[in-house]
Amino acid sequence: MSRQRRNGVLMLLGPFMLLFGLTYLLPLGYALVLSFFREKFSGIGFDGPRRVFTWFDNYTRALTDQEFLTGVGRVLLYGLVYVPLLIALAAVLALLLDTALVYGKRFFQALLFLPHIVPGLVAAIIWLYLYTPGLSPVIDAFSALGWHIDFLDDGVLFSLVNIALWGSLGFNVVLIFVGLQAVPRSTIDAARIDGAGEFRIALSVKLPQVVPTVLVATLFTIIGSLQLYTEPMLLRTSGDSPITNSWTPNMLAYSSAFNSNDYHYAATVSVLIAVLAGVLSYAVTKFASGRTLR
Repeated sequence: MSRQRRNGVLMLLGPFMLLFGLTYLLPLGYALVLSFFREKFSGIGFDGPRRVFTWFDNYTRALTDQEFLTGVGRVLLYGLVYVPLLIALAAVLALLLDTALVYGKRFFQALLFLPHIVPGLVAAIIWLYLYTPGLSPVIDAFSALGWHIDFLDDGVLFSLVNIALWGSLGFNVVLIFVGLQAVPRSTIDAARIDGAGEFRIALSVKLPQVVPTVLVATLFTIIGSLQLYTEPMLLRTSGDSPITNSWTPNMLAYSSAFNSNDYHYAATVSVLIAVLAGVLSYAVTKFASGRTLR
């Protein structure tokens, strides 16, 4: 590679790598360092806390902490429901928008993308209102039909999935739809000449061509699902909600840091979440690459 080309690559990638290092790698490295220490008091504690290097004690504590393990289980269950449902709906809607039978594509794209513009906190407040008995017109309508549904008690997990779907579906539809625009029109025209209908073209021609785009959407969704925090934290304010301050790993990290002043344990939980996200992302990438090679 010539020196001029190398400089061009550095100019293009340099700002991204700098921001990536400052906003992701540096905080993660600092959290990793904190996770190997613990605050201890000497004597009767008049001298204040003393930072002590404890090796992997915080990780042992986290991996045997029932609150942390239960929170990880909830987040994994949430992701098991949310991720496939979101990707499937996004792919179907993107394929529908890409057919020649749909009119007003720009309008429907904007309509689907609109909830993504709403901040997560505002969306959670709106849905908290819609989920609260005595305030929600939706619950009143269900009650009038004889259906008594408590969205904030036994169905809280599906309530969170619904909020996430409402906010993220449009973004993923647009992402996959943009990928569909790169599919050669000549390939689609050839399939039509061979007698394939729109449904067969969507499944056999278009969808295989956008597997990398679907993979990117899946990775983003998996990472986002592991960071579940805002929605359950706000729904927790309802008196009928079973959500506690350690309901998800992120909530446990926040509570440990700002309620218990145990920043080292909070850092440990954060590092474990990052590791879990990396492992799941790697597994999905390997699975998808294996399927693509076939």
